[in-house]
Amino acid sequence: MPFDYLACPACGQKVKAYRNPLPTVDVIIELPGGIVLIERKNEPFGWAIPGGFVDYGETLESAALRESLEETSLAVTDLRLLGCYSDPARDTRSHNISTVYVAKASGTPQAGDDAAGLAVFAIDSLPQPLCFDHGKILADYLKRKREGSI
Repeated sequence: MPFDYLACPACGQKVKAYRNPLPTVDVIIELPGGIVLIERKNEPFGWAIPGGFVDYGETLESAALRESLEETSLAVTDLRLLGCYSDPARDTRSHNISTVYVAKASGTPQAGDDAAGLAVFAIDSLPQPLCFDHGKILADYLKRKREGSI
């Protein structure tokens, strides 16, 4: 595979341009009535776990808190790591690696940012279609909940 090259800003020397996966976060937000899913405003359309891209200089945890607040208007607490999902085909737009958290919240969620809509669903009554690999993520979440490990 041929590489593209960039010019070093200090000396002008050719430097290989690497393509790297982009870091993202997703947050399974638990409310007393179920989990919060957003209906995506942008392609790919469908239902999704709230989340998004990590900003430069931001920790994964800070990105999870920020994205939760931006997309659902909920301040989440008790952030727990579910896992990382890295299948290059998980997002058709680009190769993204998602760090997925589970968190608790209280209050009334409201759709914001990239969310056209929002709803709270019982884990056994999820809408279809789910975007990306969120069906697999939620299956992993349910399994871990039943085991008592999350």
